[in-house]
Amino acid sequence: MSHTIQAVRGMNDILPGDAHLWEFFETTAVDWLKRYGYRAIRLPIVESTDLFIRSIGEVTDIVEKEMYTFIDALNGESLTLRPEGTAGCARAVMQHNLSYNAPQRLYYMGPMFRHERPQKGRYRQFHQVGVEAFGFPGPDMDVEHILMTSRLWKRLGLTDVRLQINTLGDSAARRRHRQKLVHYLERHVERLDEDAKRRLHANPLRILDSKNPAMQEMIDNAPRLMDDLGEDALQHFEQLQQSLREADIEYEINPRLVRGLDYYNFTVFEWVTDQLGAQGTVCAGGRYDGLLAQLGGKPAPACGFAMGVERLLALMAEQQVAAPSPPADVYLVHQGAAGDRFALCAAERLRDHGIQVIYHCGGGGFKSQMKKADHSGARYAIIIGDDEAARDRLTLKPLRELGEQAQLSLEEAVDVLSSPGPGGLATS
Repeated sequence: MSHTIQAVRGMNDILPGDAHLWEFFETTAVDWLKRYGYRAIRLPIVESTDLFIRSIGEVTDIVEKEMYTFIDALNGESLTLRPEGTAGCARAVMQHNLSYNAPQRLYYMGPMFRHERPQKGRYRQFHQVGVEAFGFPGPDMDVEHILMTSRLWKRLGLTDVRLQINTLGDSAARRRHRQKLVHYLERHVERLDEDAKRRLHANPLRILDSKNPAMQEMIDNAPRLMDDLGEDALQHFEQLQQSLREADIEYEINPRLVRGLDYYNFTVFEWVTDQLGAQGTVCAGGRYDGLLAQLGGKPAPACGFAMGVERLLALMAEQQVAAPSPPADVYLVHQGAAGDRFALCAAERLRDHGIQVIYHCGGGGFKSQMKKADHSGARYAIIIGDDEAARDRLTLKPLRELGEQAQLSLEEAVDVLSSPGPGGLATS
């Protein structure tokens, strides 16, 4: 017995009614990124599994539980659908020697994949915009990333998005802190959940980020990484804060904001909201100067951030931020053999001038076609029948604005629709 095939759970269709919101976000994001001098890089969706094991770490939920990994039947290689974009971007920078002559400002956007339990704001196929900067060692680039994201929230019309920052220091500071933290956690091992016990010796910093309410008091009393920082890390962090204050960017220091892997250092930040329930982080970033070396390349400073598109769109919906959905300019109504031929040529001529035209297909009388023209949302209807075609004329009828319909030549219609000001489309 046949059955209807549906989308894989957690991998969602983006339907035409929602696609305009995605297009608005993507267009806004690309313009925003270019204003800061970032260039697009397009990365493969499938990478070698070893790339993510070496970059994300074996003792992480992503690698242990969430990656979509399979064996390539042709050569036996283990491949993985990318769960995030930073590792692939770093791999591309090294493979193609992109940062040899100059630092790089790069961005990418597209789908990522994690085998998680689907819930609001967390899907098995989700989309991210990622920004990576290679070759910039100072806090000025960390500041730029925070200023960039702050500007994007304003452009999208979002409010109630708060900035949290922290510093992870350098590897020496984290080694000192790790010893103290492990010793402290071992004395409270009976209060650790199974995930925390598993991470105790392999990735103890991640325990500080646990949301388990039964562990919160113990975590609050844990040794603080800030107490083990060296002079360089403290100076870097102070310069970051000073620049944020000068730019009037409000922030809070969250000492529990961590990254569990050794190649992260100095600045980490997140933008969070209370309006999306448990999935409150909409953007996360920081500095990872040790990543290129860990992947086998030459050591180089690097930092970046990524944001979840679904979460940002959900926040826009929660705050009732409407994205403009511009209607088509013209719906072209036509009838008769001569009228059809003239209408087809007219549609192409109008498109040559940048005018959006829906050419009616499927036949039907003028009355039924005009109903579809009105339903389409187009600003104007152009009506062409055999009589109009014989005289090289057309009827231009406003559908949304006040005004009389007019008999025009095709060139006159192009001039009217292309002109600025009332009645024209140049300002729409």
